[in-house]
Amino acid sequence: MTLIQGATGMAATGKADDTGASVVLREVGMRFGENVVLDRVNLTVTPGQFVALVGPSGAGKSTLLRLMNGSHRPTAGSLSVLGVNPATCSRPELRRLRRRTGFVFQQFGLVGRLSAMENVLMGALGSLRMPCYGIATYPRPLRERALANLERVGLVDQRHQRCDTLSGGQQQRVAIARTLMQEAELVLADEPVASLDPNASISVLQTLRKLSAEDGFTVICSLHQVELALEVSDRVVAVRDGAFVLDASTSRTSQEDIRAVYAQAKQG
Repeated sequence: MTLIQGATGMAATGKADDTGASVVLREVGMRFGENVVLDRVNLTVTPGQFVALVGPSGAGKSTLLRLMNGSHRPTAGSLSVLGVNPATCSRPELRRLRRRTGFVFQQFGLVGRLSAMENVLMGALGSLRMPCYGIATYPRPLRERALANLERVGLVDQRHQRCDTLSGGQQQRVAIARTLMQEAELVLADEPVASLDPNASISVLQTLRKLSAEDGFTVICSLHQVELALEVSDRVVAVRDGAFVLDASTSRTSQEDIRAVYAQAKQG
């Protein structure tokens, strides 16, 4: 296990070559007023990795993900996402970056009154010049690809069902299929199974892990469930009080290592 001391987190990256990395953070800081959310953190994520972000609530995990998709701009340091700095992008450049970056939300982010099929098709809207209204208005190749992606997440039989009638686990798999429509190179997942029961949680994460391995996209996923983080990820990065305090391959990390991060936060 690699333990990181202090706020800089330099041990998280060492001297690894950043060329072609999916994500690079260099001395990134983030504060809201007087509140320091991230304290000059460093991170390099290589293509195809499945990284679990763990740590107590308020540690800075969600802020990290929002920095990566350009929703926030850092107050210190620099970052690169798929070779682009989202903090300095123009609006058209940021739109292009977000087409390459999928985001899976805790509350699914679906349109409940629409069918699973139409929600998945909405993942391709960024590649179209004109908006589409209704399944039949999408080009046939996209409809075929949406159907294939629903099959990949095990929901082809539910393609015509309204999303608000699906279970939570099914809705999150629809959200993953929608991300597949983007053909994203990087998927950011913010507590994607926090509202699901244990069986649905492992099913959703195993699906995401399987698709990542098949398609080669990178995943950075914030999680609270220690066992799930160790089961699905290649690497665990623990955040506490805005700093990286653990960064190690999953094979070299134990449940006790991660639980210590939470215990120390409570004591602090």
